[in-house]
Amino acid sequence: MKFIDQVKIYVSAGHGGSGCVAFRREKYVAKGGPSGGDGGRGGHIIIKATKNMSTLLDLRHQQQYRAEKGQYGMGKDMHGRNGKNMVITVPPGTLIKDVDTDEVLFDLTDDGQEFIAANGGRGGLGNAHFKTATRQVPRFAQPGEDGEERNLFLELKLLADVGLVGLPNAGKSTLISSISAARPKIADYPFTTLIPNLGVVQYGGYKSFVIADIPGLIEGAHKGTGLGFQFLRHIERTSVLLHLVDISEMTEDDPVDNFEKIHKELELFSAELIKKPQAVAATKLDIKGSGERLDRLAEYCKDNHYDFFPICAVTKDGIKELANYLGAKVQEHKSNIE
Repeated sequence: MKFIDQVKIYVSAGHGGSGCVAFRREKYVAKGGPSGGDGGRGGHIIIKATKNMSTLLDLRHQQQYRAEKGQYGMGKDMHGRNGKNMVITVPPGTLIKDVDTDEVLFDLTDDGQEFIAANGGRGGLGNAHFKTATRQVPRFAQPGEDGEERNLFLELKLLADVGLVGLPNAGKSTLISSISAARPKIADYPFTTLIPNLGVVQYGGYKSFVIADIPGLIEGAHKGTGLGFQFLRHIERTSVLLHLVDISEMTEDDPVDNFEKIHKELELFSAELIKKPQAVAATKLDIKGSGERLDRLAEYCKDNHYDFFPICAVTKDGIKELANYLGAKVQEHKSNIE
């Protein structure tokens, strides 16, 4: 399934139904009287978060949404039926903006949360409302009001507790497949992962947190180089960032330089990102020749006060300790917010 995390849509709420001009015609009722009912309200446009969706793909295929109009009022004081609401479902984590004003209208973060993106027009009053002692035969009624219309920009930011960052082939997909039930595509060439992957990690018995790997981070990502800029928004909601650094002989790059490149890209994208708790995991311990590079990265992390974890996702060395650490950091972050 194609991953779509940004889309523009047009929404138009239903127009209200017009009020009715009518008069009673009943036997034994002299001259009758006004009996026009009110028009129904137009349907709202409602955007609702549901955990059953993980992408905005459906909205890419249909970009215009119109709710039902309210029914006209009728005689015998009968009110018109309200128009049906149009409900648009999106994944939790969807940010709703007004295209014309760039105003953030709402942030849908919880399953089942709703936002009325466009209000339906009010129904018009029937002529029965306008009868007075001096105007006993009103021959007019109110028209229904127009529904709201808006151009909206929807942006999905994944709701993950831990964000995995690192250069291509640092081992993010392998780690997420080892630490959770997620099964991303894994290969030995750069940019294997083309979309973010989410996984649920269980630790300490029945506790759990959500982890996401962010693909395509390379130097210059904040300017749009590689895939990273497209997906950096997905780590803005995370509680903890975990840097994965390849210390195997498969790469000749200096591990400290690799870490600093990614750290700089995060800072250039958003100064708020580097304020998050960060830890470093040295990956691919099972590959020969990792000793010197491992020691250099460990010393750097110690000097700069980064928590450091040597791991191997294939053999699962260090995975349990890492999961427990990340879980504790997530809980600590949530406690501070509360």
